[in-house]
Amino acid sequence: MVPVGQRPGLVSAHAPARLDRTAFPPRGVGAPDFFDPCFFHGTCMPSHPRHQPLATGKAWRLAAGKAWRLAVAPLALCLAQAAPAQTATETATEASATTPPRLQEVRISADTDNGMGFAPDQAQTAGKAPMRRLETPQSVSVVTREQMESRQITNLQQALQTVAGVSPVNFGRRGFDDIHIRGFRSTESVLVDGLVQNTGMWAKLQPYGYERFEVLKGAASVLYGQVQPGGIINAVSKRPGTQAISEVGVVLGSFGLRTLQADVNRPLAESGKTALRINAQVSDSGDPTDFVYRKDRWLAASLALDAGPRTDGVLFATYNRSQWLRQQGLSPYGTVLPNPNGRLPRTLFTGDPGFGAYDVQSSTLGYTLEHRFTPAMVLRQNLRYESQQGTGHFISNQALQADMRLQNREASRQSMDYDILATDTSLLSRFAALGMQHQLVTGLDLRSGHSRFIRRVCRIGALDLFAPRYGMATTCPATPTGDAPAKLTVAGLYAQDQIKFGPGWTALLGLRRDASMNHIDDRVKDVQTRQKDSATTLSAGLVHEFKPGWATYASYGESFLPVSGLTFEGQPFVPETGKQWEAGLKYQAIGGRMTGALALFDLVRENVGTADPAHTGHRVQTGAQRARGLEVELGADLQRGVKLSGAYTWTQARVTRDNNAAIVGRPLNLTPRHTVAAWANYQLAQYQRVTLGLGGRYVSEQIGSYPFTLPAYFVADASISYAGQDYRVTAGVKNLFDRAYYDGAINANVVSPAAPRSVSVGLTYFF
Repeated sequence: MVPVGQRPGLVSAHAPARLDRTAFPPRGVGAPDFFDPCFFHGTCMPSHPRHQPLATGKAWRLAAGKAWRLAVAPLALCLAQAAPAQTATETATEASATTPPRLQEVRISADTDNGMGFAPDQAQTAGKAPMRRLETPQSVSVVTREQMESRQITNLQQALQTVAGVSPVNFGRRGFDDIHIRGFRSTESVLVDGLVQNTGMWAKLQPYGYERFEVLKGAASVLYGQVQPGGIINAVSKRPGTQAISEVGVVLGSFGLRTLQADVNRPLAESGKTALRINAQVSDSGDPTDFVYRKDRWLAASLALDAGPRTDGVLFATYNRSQWLRQQGLSPYGTVLPNPNGRLPRTLFTGDPGFGAYDVQSSTLGYTLEHRFTPAMVLRQNLRYESQQGTGHFISNQALQADMRLQNREASRQSMDYDILATDTSLLSRFAALGMQHQLVTGLDLRSGHSRFIRRVCRIGALDLFAPRYGMATTCPATPTGDAPAKLTVAGLYAQDQIKFGPGWTALLGLRRDASMNHIDDRVKDVQTRQKDSATTLSAGLVHEFKPGWATYASYGESFLPVSGLTFEGQPFVPETGKQWEAGLKYQAIGGRMTGALALFDLVRENVGTADPAHTGHRVQTGAQRARGLEVELGADLQRGVKLSGAYTWTQARVTRDNNAAIVGRPLNLTPRHTVAAWANYQLAQYQRVTLGLGGRYVSEQIGSYPFTLPAYFVADASISYAGQDYRVTAGVKNLFDRAYYDGAINANVVSPAAPRSVSVGLTYFF
């Protein structure tokens, strides 16, 4: 029987388990083993009588050089150590020799952290190891699998709606994941299993393939290198577990939504260490806007390997194909600004359905590896090769003509071919020194990628917004408007130490050194550019747990992000930098059923590009921006079937320095001053198979793009689910009151209408 009110949970290979705090030794006596036995194989999966172990693209462009041989060397080392057979006597002797005498066992119970619950007490993004959120001197938010399922999440933006500091951004439902964190664009700071994606890829994550999303807010370059200053999102993939469990589901909804999905896990040996997991999703959908559609095909497979008692490994591969006609947005005149010709219909398509759509295929292949030299020293390596090829045809809106009804347009035909090989090798160790307990992670991450983006800018006639006529001819040049193949190589060496000392004190210190080389071959201008960048970044934080479950903290962090391009004098741009100061208060109820956080932050972004006043058409890096704010978050798994999450954000993000004096002091685009979001589940007391969900979000007025603003709005969502013997039925409504509002803008010519009310019904069968 499916547990009432939830799906039968599968402990992911990467899901942090809940640690029983009663098993911790007293401070100064010895630290517990913080390495999570659920990390690879879900060994703490709750027992279920139906879930018993069973008896049984494109060529890689591997970068050459000493750095890559060094990076992959741990794989050979671990396999070599795991290969020899050990006798029982040898194993016992080895265990006695390597286990610290004061090390105590950590009892682990799989309840709300393994993809379940609304109040997870751990995250691993802040330390590349499971860490209590209470002991992390930085804001970390977690969106669990249960939260995603309770709200019928279909994209990353929806998943992060209840996370403080994340702004709702809509660039016209263009098919990508667009994210703003703490006032700054963070679209290129989306990681998958701790590895940065190729920033040029047309990427859109499929939430069904992930166990949870972790959001680390603020400057985070010490552990992750070249990222944007607002923060990062780490998507943690579903991985094999120790128990046989399967589900298949179908979802039908408004605007032609049809989704078929499956998630199957099968152990292949009695030990459960060898296991296979496959999840897949096929989805087709229309759109409130005429002609717009999207088709997705997603497949992911992962195989956990038994490489010996001290070594764990997972091989994985994914394939995704997406085809879509993007929503172009509408003119602000006739939507948020007056137009003498009247209001524009929200269903209006300003492109041309005959011009073409996007068609993108992507695939990944890689592995994760962990080798335990001792219980207090672990070597880990993640490696992923990712490739993406596709074409994209779209028509962008330009300025309106004088009659305010004819929309000038520009058509583009694009093709892209990207690949990237990324690896992160780290040594995680725990030791005591000078009366303090240390959790030290040191590592080397490397990336090497190729990209080629070809663009042809075509001519197309203006569209009458009030009497549209489609099928206009386009004229495209024979040679590309843009064609600049690029090769990027990045290397980063980092160290971060979590230090526990005194009664309830925890310090976190980090240091990183990065170097990158970007080689661009502009074939249109016949110019080759080699750009070298390097940077040293720091982080420091202090946490004081002044009473059980309550902690105050303060921290400082830095980020850097290389910028491509040249000044008028031909000098390469220097990297953008970010600096953040943060302080706050955290709460975690004993037993982990409630978490809360309050954070104050001050974030500065420097070396921002601005117009060169002396040379028209060129740019200099004398701009600066600043974001300050307050964030409050709450997550709770309460008694009597109540679960809730809530967030409030106050943000003041402004331009502090720019060569355009008119915008200095103005708010940054798409950064509302106030946002409030909440969601609650209630399992009926008399009908415990029924769970109700209700939530909403308020977003205050915000700058869309100068010179217009987007009005404030409130949107409510609702859901109901019924858990049967081996199935679950869910129904959900988004935009319950069918509010007409605008939640994004691309530029001064385009405003993005939000989706109207939509209804979906899903059936999931567990076996």
